[in-house]
Amino acid sequence: MKILYDNQRGKGFLLSTKRIGSVIGVKPDQIAEYERIHADVWPGVLATLKRANVTKFSIFRYENMLFSYMEYSGSNYEADMAMVAADPVTQDWWKITAPMQNPVSERRESEWRYKLLALLTTTTK
Repeated sequence: MKILYDNQRGKGFLLSTKRIGSVIGVKPDQIAEYERIHADVWPGVLATLKRANVTKFSIFRYENMLFSYMEYSGSNYEADMAMVAADPVTQDWWKITAPMQNPVSERRESEWRYKLLALLTTTTK
């Protein structure tokens, strides 16, 4: 997977931001519930993402497919994502959301979601 690093100006210094996109299916009979719970994500889940240096996180849906996009500004992505995975509140959240999802066949065996290759990143001024 190719990782893109973009430079953005932040508080007087250049900050490296990693942009990550992924895709996963959502079960058709679970779409309404999935959207309902994501309209009010648990504060503990959001706090953990913030502690893990995730500065933006969005989920988009097209029919039975979910596309997620996040921006990461930390210096140790693997350690921060391990911290998210170890968080008890996030684990409880995943126990609710995971059964609503269908992993795509193209994903790696060790991944829940399929990470996408960034083809274009641009900044306009």
